[in-house]
Amino acid sequence: MKISAIDIGSNSVRLATFAGGKTLYKTLKTTRLGEGLSLTGRLKEEAIERSAQAVAGFYAKAIDEGADKVYAFATAAVRSSENGQVFIGRVKELCGLTVQVLSGEEEAKCGILGALGFGDGGIIDVGGASAEVTVQAGGKVAYAKSVNIGTVRLYDLAGRDKEKLLKVIKEKVKDYGDYTVDNTKMYAIGGTASRLGSIKHNLKEYHPEITDGTVLTLEEMYGLANKLLSMTVEEIRATTICGSSAEIVGGGCLLIAEIMSKFGIKEITVSEKDNLEGFVLLKEGRL
Repeated sequence: MKISAIDIGSNSVRLATFAGGKTLYKTLKTTRLGEGLSLTGRLKEEAIERSAQAVAGFYAKAIDEGADKVYAFATAAVRSSENGQVFIGRVKELCGLTVQVLSGEEEAKCGILGALGFGDGGIIDVGGASAEVTVQAGGKVAYAKSVNIGTVRLYDLAGRDKEKLLKVIKEKVKDYGDYTVDNTKMYAIGGTASRLGSIKHNLKEYHPEITDGTVLTLEEMYGLANKLLSMTVEEIRATTICGSSAEIVGGGCLLIAEIMSKFGIKEITVSEKDNLEGFVLLKEGRL
């Protein structure tokens, strides 16, 4: 059986297709659904349209390629906006697909299940409008917290100004409380993590077989954040994998570094398995 899943995030829409217990491929379109959300509490009409069109296009692609089932789920941008149902209705109108809106806790559960299965460890999942930290021990979730801050929200609130970014980030990470991860192995999932892994390997194109398992220390993360925020957007686009995400990758890197510092995490490992795998596992019990 071939199963496809569409992840509707605040920065991009992603499609993954699975068969025989394996991820056949993943692809994405950057649509910035959460653009301006932090300032208005609403999704912009043009962001709704371009994101819904991307979902409809991916649905058609999945069906054309023989998918037996196609799932779609949305995360922070849709669940936290006043007009998220308008987006869901537009997707339904375009292609008949029903979009499931995940809570922060459900998003965290999907993320850690996709990355770790039922093994012990933890994840940092920085998206466009939220950031989840989840820790699993003995096959059960020991800690899970979703905070409404992500790369697109950060850019809306502070642009690429390091001091402004730090002020916003330090205030928001207080919401995680006083939990520490001790010696738990921590992974980073999501687009920002993949981009940072790609930058470490000097990749200009996405190669998950290379970035998966990449280790980034806290020192490296702060150094990379400083480097990215000192470069122009044009320089980032010209020298890294970051095209349409060039404006937000520096802030995302700084956010991950501050989360690591908050939890006492010395290093993270990039995992290319994430909430797409986790969502399908929750729905089907298999990939």
